[in-house]
Amino acid sequence: MPWILLALAVLLASTLGVEFVRGLRTYRKYRGKRIITCPETHRDAAVRVAAGKVAVEAAAGAPHLQLSSCSRWPEKEDCGQDCLAQIKSDPNGCLVQTIVNHWYAGQSCVACHRPIGKINWHEHPPALMDEQLQTVQWNEVPLEHLQETFATHQPVCWDCHIAQTFRREHAELVTDRPPH
Repeated sequence: MPWILLALAVLLASTLGVEFVRGLRTYRKYRGKRIITCPETHRDAAVRVAAGKVAVEAAAGAPHLQLSSCSRWPEKEDCGQDCLAQIKSDPNGCLVQTIVNHWYAGQSCVACHRPIGKINWHEHPPALMDEQLQTVQWNEVPLEHLQETFATHQPVCWDCHIAQTFRREHAELVTDRPPH
C-alpha cells in the first residue's frame, strides 16, 4: 500500500511540475510591453498581455490571450482586441526589447562614433538625439511613438547623453575649448 501511495504522489508531483513549467514558459513568452499596429487606426499602440492570466490558463489547459493594458485605453477599452493576432503570430517580434535591440544593432553614437554595443537594460541605456541636438533616453519616449522617434532621431551612447544633458542643464558650468 505505501508503494502505491508513493507512486501516486510521484505521478502527481511530476504532472504538477510539467504544468508549472508550461505555465512559466507561457508567462515568459507573453510578458513585457509590446508595440503593435492597431487594426482600427493603423497606428502604433503600446500594449501589455495579461501574462499571469495566460500562464495560469496554459497550466490548466488552453491559454486565451487578453490585453491587460493598451495606450488607447480607457477610451477604447471595449475594442475587440484584434491586435492579439499580431502578438500570437510573432510574440518576440513586437516586444519592445526586441524592437529596441534591432534598432540599435550595429549603430554607432552620433556624437563620439563609438559602437553602441550590447544594450544593458538596467544601467546606462543608450539614448536618442534630435535635429536640435537634444538628447532623450529611448525609454522616456511614449511607446506608441517609439517607431516614429527612431525614424527622426540618431543613436547616442549613455556617456554622450549624460554629457549633453549636463551641458543643457548647467550651461554656466561648461567651458568650450576649441580642438587643437
